[in-house]
Amino acid sequence: MSAKNRDPISALFGLSEQSGADRAVAEFFARRPVLIAGEGGRLLALPVEGLDSQRLAEFVALCAPVVPRVIITARRAQALGLKGATPVALNLGADLDVKMVLALVADAKADHPDGAKPAGPLAAAAIELAKVSQGLPAVLVAEIFAGRVLDHRIVTVEAKAIARLGDDIIQSLAIASKAAVPLNSGARADFVVFRDAMGGSQVAIIVGKPDFSEPVLVRLHSACLTGDVFGSRRCDCGDQLNLALKYLEEMGGGIVLYLAQEGRGLGLANKMRTYQMQDDGLDTVDANTTLGFDDDERDYRVAARMLQMLNCDRVVLLTNNPTKLDGLAKSGIKITGRMAIEAPVNSDNRRYLTAKAARAGHRLNHLANSPAEPSDAERDATALAP
Repeated sequence: MSAKNRDPISALFGLSEQSGADRAVAEFFARRPVLIAGEGGRLLALPVEGLDSQRLAEFVALCAPVVPRVIITARRAQALGLKGATPVALNLGADLDVKMVLALVADAKADHPDGAKPAGPLAAAAIELAKVSQGLPAVLVAEIFAGRVLDHRIVTVEAKAIARLGDDIIQSLAIASKAAVPLNSGARADFVVFRDAMGGSQVAIIVGKPDFSEPVLVRLHSACLTGDVFGSRRCDCGDQLNLALKYLEEMGGGIVLYLAQEGRGLGLANKMRTYQMQDDGLDTVDANTTLGFDDDERDYRVAARMLQMLNCDRVVLLTNNPTKLDGLAKSGIKITGRMAIEAPVNSDNRRYLTAKAARAGHRLNHLANSPAEPSDAERDATALAP
């Protein structure tokens, strides 16, 4: 964005081009369209997340005479039987409706329309905005030709600013607050809250008094509302968190990084969508990719940045996931060792854990030796038996 095209607010506060990407994400959160500009022209994009009949009709009218197309990820395209390594554009025709759009982007079984073709870099940037806003990874788009003037309230963002968004969010990380918190176990922990320029929060829980001159025992834990708070049996997250805290206390201290990466980076709403797909027969990996996401959307650079800000650059990682080891190591953290964390296996999470081991490479050596607990229905049947 050139200096002469910057709005008065940007000029007053010295905001960079990146602030345009921040504002574009905020617009997607609010389910409003943004204009993405780049070498390939201009593209008006609307998130599919939260789409209803009124919003669709308004977008169609705004784009006229151009008929909007829907952009899906390469993963979603493959789930629909299409080929491609980049996002795909689907022609919808003039009779498009909300039900048709949502089926194309979110139904486990859906027919794709004819006329699919690879989408360009501007469409890929729009998909990235949808992911950052933790919505469905799909957008409606229409090309806006040179000379056409749109409502001045529509935010314009450069595609190259979106490409830098992840890096800039991590670099904007700052310590917002900290406090000592006593735990039920009797241990004390220091909670350090980090905030980024997008308003996201991550937390470091420093248990005990770890010696930062030596490798520190660290657990990277992705927030899991269902498991951590409500004790869901569908995953092992809550059990892993409790075990991690226990191990840190027993070993004299360490750090839990509690990361806002619900559902392997998909967000809570999309996590629930994948749960429904799992109930319909897909495993945890296929559910993610059928919805249009990668197997794992998490970015561990934020964890590395948090550790560096805590002056912790050597760690023993408490994990079964080799991707965490690789992610931290590539970001400059020295991994001196790994400690397994073997949470209980039950009848509701066995299939989930099996998929993580077989398809995502998680090292769950205890899985094969863990007898399956009976399900609730089996317990009830046993209790009622004469």
